Amino acid sequence: MNKKWILTLAAVSVIALCVTAVGGWYSAKAENGTKDIQYVLYLGTNDKDTNLPVFTPEEAKAKVREILIRHFGGYTLQEAEGGWIGDDGTLYEEHTIVIYLSDTTLDKVHAAADEMIRVFNQSSVLIQANETTTEFYVSAE
Repeated sequence: MNKKWILTLAAVSVIALCVTAVGGWYSAKAENGTKDIQYVLYLGTNDKDTNLPVFTPEEAKAKVREILIRHFGGYTLQEAEGGWIGDDGTLYEEHTIVIYLSDTTLDKVHAAADEMIRVFNQSSVLIQANETTTEFYVSAE
């Protein structure tokens, strides 16, 4: 074997060791409490009976903020538009609020969703639970 080949093989081995070490570190971190479930909620804002908006978009966001602060102490939300074809063939559309929650439990999410269902007169709130790894990064600077 020539010297160049041995150096290349050594470099590849070091890279493989580093990747393995980092992968092991990442797995260890995930096993040590940073694995999390991110809950994503989709809240329609049209009344379930009349299919008319319950609040203006600004009022709806304010109501959701109040609920989220009370239940979680914070929130992340986005505005979206949802639409579907009803049984009668009519296109229905509504302002939708998408809510992202981490570092909580499904029971707490359900309690907040129960309140949203009452306040917005909804049939349901769509909840997705996505496994993720959460890190509250703080810069070393």
